Amino acid sequence: MSKQPPFPFDSVVAPATTTGWRARWFHIIFSHDDAPGRLFDLILIVAILSSIIVTMLDTVMDLHARFAHLFYVLEWVFTVAFTLEYAMRLSVVAQPRRYAFSFFGVVDLLAVLPTYVSLVVTGSQYLLVIRAVRILRIFRVLKMTRYVGEADLLWGTLVKARRKIFIFISTILTLVLIFGALMYLVEGPENGFTSTPRAMYWAVVTMTTVGFGDITPHTTLGQILTSLIMLVGYSIIAVPTGIFAAELAAGIRDARQHSACPACNLQAHEVDAKFCRRCGESLAGPMQPSTADEHADQQ
Repeated sequence: MSKQPPFPFDSVVAPATTTGWRARWFHIIFSHDDAPGRLFDLILIVAILSSIIVTMLDTVMDLHARFAHLFYVLEWVFTVAFTLEYAMRLSVVAQPRRYAFSFFGVVDLLAVLPTYVSLVVTGSQYLLVIRAVRILRIFRVLKMTRYVGEADLLWGTLVKARRKIFIFISTILTLVLIFGALMYLVEGPENGFTSTPRAMYWAVVTMTTVGFGDITPHTTLGQILTSLIMLVGYSIIAVPTGIFAAELAAGIRDARQHSACPACNLQAHEVDAKFCRRCGESLAGPMQPSTADEHADQQ
C-alpha cells in the first residue's frame, strides 16, 4: 500500500520541556482533553470571531464614522493578544522554527502582521479576515481529528492526479488562446474585442458557460465560434471530475486491507478493522501456537 502524502494542515508538535511552566502552558495551549485546554480553545475561538466581526463592521461606512476609534482600539487589543499567544506557542514547543513554518504557524503569524503593516501601508488591516482560517483549530477541539485520515485521502488524490490535472489545464489554456485569437481576428476592436487578452477573457467566460454578456459577437462567424466554444465547454466540464473520481476510487482501494478473512475469504477490509464485516471472524486469524503458549503463561 502506497503511503499518502502528508496533509498540509496536520502538524505534530512536542513540548520544549516536561516540567515547569513551559510544560504546563504547552498542555493548556495544545491539549484539548481537560478543562484548562478546552477553556483556552474556547476563549481563542471567541476572540478570533470577535476580531473578524470588528474588521467587517469597520468597513461599513456609517459604523466606521461613528465607532472608528473604538474599532481601532479593539483591533489593537486583539492584535496584541494574538501576538502574545503566538510568542507563547513558539516558546513552549521543542522546535519553534518547525512550528513557525507549519501551516498553523504561518496562519498565526499572518493573523497579526496586517495590523503592524497598516502602520506603513494604509488599508492593509482589512486583510485580518485571514484570521478566519485559524478557526480550523476547532476540528481538534471538537475531537474531529479522526477525520484527518479522510482529508489525507483527498489530499493524496489531488497529489496523485496532479499531472493529469496539469495536462487538462494546459489544454484549456491552449483552447482559450486559440479561440481568443480567432475571435479577435473575426470580430475586431469595433465589436469590443480590442485585444487578444480581452478576447481570451471572453473565451474563458464563454467556455465556463458563465456568460457575463459584457462582450458579445456581432458577426455570423463570431456567433458560430461562440456556439462551438460553448459546446466544447460543456464537453470538457466533466473531465476533471472524472480524473479526481478515478484517483479517489484507486486511493480508497489502496487504503483497504488486502488480507483475506480466514473464515470466509472476504477481502478489502478497512485498515483499522479487527473483525470481518461479513462473518464477524477476527481478521488476526487463529492464535499461533507460540502466541497461545505465551498467553497461557501470562494467565
